[in-house]
Amino acid sequence: MLIVIPAYEPDARLAALVRSLRPRHDVLVVDDGSGPRYAAEFAAARAAGATLVAHGSNRGKAAALRTGMRWALAHRPGHAVVCADSDGQHLPEDVEAVAAVLERRAAAGLADAVVLGARAFTGDVPWRSRVGNRAASAAMALVSGLRLGDTQTGLRGYPPGLLAWAVEVRGERFAYELRLLLEAARHGIPVIEVRIGTVYMDGNAGSHFRPLRDSARIVAPLALFAASSLGAFALDAALLLALRALTGSLALAVVGARLVSAGANFAVNRRAVFRSHGPVAAQAARYAALAAGILVASYLSLALLTQLGVPLLLAKVITDLGLWVLSFGIQRAAVFPAARSRRHDVKDTPGLRQNDVTVW
Repeated sequence: MLIVIPAYEPDARLAALVRSLRPRHDVLVVDDGSGPRYAAEFAAARAAGATLVAHGSNRGKAAALRTGMRWALAHRPGHAVVCADSDGQHLPEDVEAVAAVLERRAAAGLADAVVLGARAFTGDVPWRSRVGNRAASAAMALVSGLRLGDTQTGLRGYPPGLLAWAVEVRGERFAYELRLLLEAARHGIPVIEVRIGTVYMDGNAGSHFRPLRDSARIVAPLALFAASSLGAFALDAALLLALRALTGSLALAVVGARLVSAGANFAVNRRAVFRSHGPVAAQAARYAALAAGILVASYLSLALLTQLGVPLLLAKVITDLGLWVLSFGIQRAAVFPAARSRRHDVKDTPGLRQNDVTVW
């Protein structure tokens, strides 16, 4: 097992964490361009038994995590990796708990999974962290279907089969860790939570999590889906009114408008929203089945509302809003399911950037 600890301007807690984890595990510390003022802290970590890799300049946590994973692929092939923070918020026993789950799953031959050290957020927890985590967890569940208690945890375990995949996930700095969860859901990779302690230093003043901005990052796929749906709605509504005026038939207007708008919506959702590369024919068939079901529900709702005296356009808005969230979940899970990422060999993954990385 390799423990990867990204560190930027650390204090004495870094060396203490390394000492507590050695000699049971190999420990790699990634100095993310902290500078000469922090040389003593990194020297203490080396003295405690860690291997040290240093960036020539500060490149952010995502780059530090990728450097650690690439080092593992190159120097510890076949080893699982646990990533832990250097600021004292991850206790040694919590790191051990995540490592133990990875080991047990490997011994049992279970599927590769991302293992999260999940905090309970009970007790004396800063309101910013408590509210922010709940908002992010709700957004994650809505967008990806993952129901997680802690989406911001930096304590994460990866089996060797997922390291190359994790390196390739896009995103920089702290947004990278959120993107990893979204991509795991998209690729059908299990995400498992292990309960750990909730530790905050100085009211979590050093946290880089911004509840509104980072939750917005999570719901970006939902925003794209909303834009696609809004475009389809506008097209559908315009055609509905035009066809109703031309034919005098609500049924013909609903069917004709939905056929045209659904075709456009399918194309946009497949490539821009869910970024699916599966077989078009099978996806089109599933989308058509979903569209047929929504079409029936839409017609019944429009018929009922207009009979109750609701204007057609308003009835259209009410109906489509009700079906929108249902459609997103079904399309994500059943129409455009992502295939599991292929397994990678070490040679498939770019090596360390030797012009910007120093290894001791």
